[in-house]
Amino acid sequence: MILSQSYSFSGFVTIFFFFFASHTLASPTLQRDALLEFKNDSWNTSSDHCSWKGVTCDGKSGEVIKGSLKSNTSLFKLQHLREVPASIGNLNQLALLSLSSNNLSGNIPISFANFNKLSNLDLCKNQFTSGDFPRILPNLTSLSRLELGYNHFKSKLPADMSGLHNLEKLDVTGNSFVGSVPTSLFAIPSLRRVSLRENQFAGPLEFGETSSSCLYLSHNSLIGTILGSMSKLVSLFSLDLSYNMLEGQVPSFLWRLFSLSLSHNSFSSLEESLEVVFNGNDLDLGSNSLEGLFPQWICNSTSLVFLDLSINHLTGSIPSCLKNSTTLRDVNLRNNNFSGILPDIFIHFTELLSLDVSHNQFLNLKGNKIKDRFPSWLQSLKFLRVLLLGTNAFYGPIYSSSASFGFQNLRVIDISHNSFNGMLPQDYFANWLEMSSVRIDETDLYAYEHTNLYEDGPYSSFIGELFYQDSMDMMYKGVETEFLWIFVAYKAIAFSGNKFQGRIPKSTGMLKGLRLLNLSGNAFIGPIPSSLAKITNLEVLDLSHNKLSGQIPHGLGNLSFMSYLDFSHNLLQGPLPRGTKFQRQNCSSFEHDLGLYGLEDICGQIHVPYATSQQLEDFSSEPKEMLNWIAAAIAYGPGVFCGLVIRHIFTSYKQGWFMEKFG
Repeated sequence: MILSQSYSFSGFVTIFFFFFASHTLASPTLQRDALLEFKNDSWNTSSDHCSWKGVTCDGKSGEVIKGSLKSNTSLFKLQHLREVPASIGNLNQLALLSLSSNNLSGNIPISFANFNKLSNLDLCKNQFTSGDFPRILPNLTSLSRLELGYNHFKSKLPADMSGLHNLEKLDVTGNSFVGSVPTSLFAIPSLRRVSLRENQFAGPLEFGETSSSCLYLSHNSLIGTILGSMSKLVSLFSLDLSYNMLEGQVPSFLWRLFSLSLSHNSFSSLEESLEVVFNGNDLDLGSNSLEGLFPQWICNSTSLVFLDLSINHLTGSIPSCLKNSTTLRDVNLRNNNFSGILPDIFIHFTELLSLDVSHNQFLNLKGNKIKDRFPSWLQSLKFLRVLLLGTNAFYGPIYSSSASFGFQNLRVIDISHNSFNGMLPQDYFANWLEMSSVRIDETDLYAYEHTNLYEDGPYSSFIGELFYQDSMDMMYKGVETEFLWIFVAYKAIAFSGNKFQGRIPKSTGMLKGLRLLNLSGNAFIGPIPSSLAKITNLEVLDLSHNKLSGQIPHGLGNLSFMSYLDFSHNLLQGPLPRGTKFQRQNCSSFEHDLGLYGLEDICGQIHVPYATSQQLEDFSSEPKEMLNWIAAAIAYGPGVFCGLVIRHIFTSYKQGWFMEKFG
């Protein structure tokens, strides 16, 4: 156990010693010494206790009112503590108790009921179980902040919580609380923030007339509809009801909220209103059962930044009126039934948004039925970082001489499984500057490491701005994989499953920051560009199911980060590049490339995936002259060097024979 890094507390400094006392008798010498060192440093019995370092006493009564521990106190050497003892309840004057981020376990002692002056109680990130906590809580009438997140509480909340009349924040995230959410909780006038997410609360929603501004109840088992009585919650600012079992219509009075997340429920429709306009920043309605046309009223929003309508049953075309929402930065409309063309919804305010290129900009339209040519106008959007158009009905070439300056800030593009065709110029990727850079944007790492969705709701603060967690699906190592889009330091190109022809552009090798390149399932011809060996960060390379010929560039064997390769179903020939990255691949990564040799260590035999039993029999009987020649050669010169040369010749002969027969 490591004690909380909050060293100061109001009350009696020896509170920490209660956690150690029952463990000292069995402590090894080092732990005994740690306790003695703390005693010698902190408790000098020859002087008045009010003069001890870190101790503050009341000037009149002499009572200890504040105590603190040094950051390097020897107590932190005790790393095996578990026992909160019942005797802690004797400290009935405590105002603040923080035991967070330890490995403490067991039940909460009933003596906690003595803490009627406690204003802040933080037991987060331990292994506490409920015990008598439902009986204890109503007695803590002075509480303003109660934080129990990420423990093992498994009980109901008290039915009557109205006595906690000072409570401002309640956080029980990540436990196993059951039953319904008590309506008495929302009758507390001081309540401002409630997080009940990641529990097992069930039943319908009844909020009463709470003054809370933030309600986070995601990842529970709440059922029913959103009641009209919620319209009385005039102070409500942010609401997260995602990952529940709610259904019915989403009422329009919710459009006044700043942040609204209702994803992963079963809502079927949205109430339209001519009077109410969504004026918030974040609207997440993804993964529901919404039907009908795109809600036109969204176009009237004046401050919308993030919009997610993905994984629903919406139909019709994407309205061009979205261009009126000039604040939109991130749009996710994937996996619906949208059809028609893709309107140039952002092009009229390109200059405004291009002033701000420090944020991750995201457009996801995967999995619809959009039938249109490649939206080359997107290249003019300098803020665009992630573009996902896969699995639609796009067609035609993606290159336009009138818009050939490339995606300068793009980091991820997925246009797979469409009907794009034509040839890509050899300098096609020359101006893709962001993908050509191997630097890692510090702002992205900050957002990835410091975003705390559970603390700040469906968005998190970063230098006064908002980041929203969303995901993107891409083929990764042959498997459809979900990525968090806030981690856009990952740079990827997926052009698979189209009808591209001609040669792979040599300029692909300029994309030195690229980590995934998938050009599979096209009609690319010619050799694999040797310039790909310059992409030193490359982890995934899939060139399968094309018509590529020639040898695999030997430089690819030197890519230290490479973990997945697929060259199968091409016309490749020659030796396999040496290197452990190739030797660790599956045999299937080279199947049907019958001109390759050097596969014995990978496949265990010469690899002929589609040879019939008759063809194999023909192979074993046909090259008799070759076998006779080898026998004569061995008889003439049985040295090791000669044997290796003969093996190489025979392997080459067999591969050539396969190409002639089956290639």
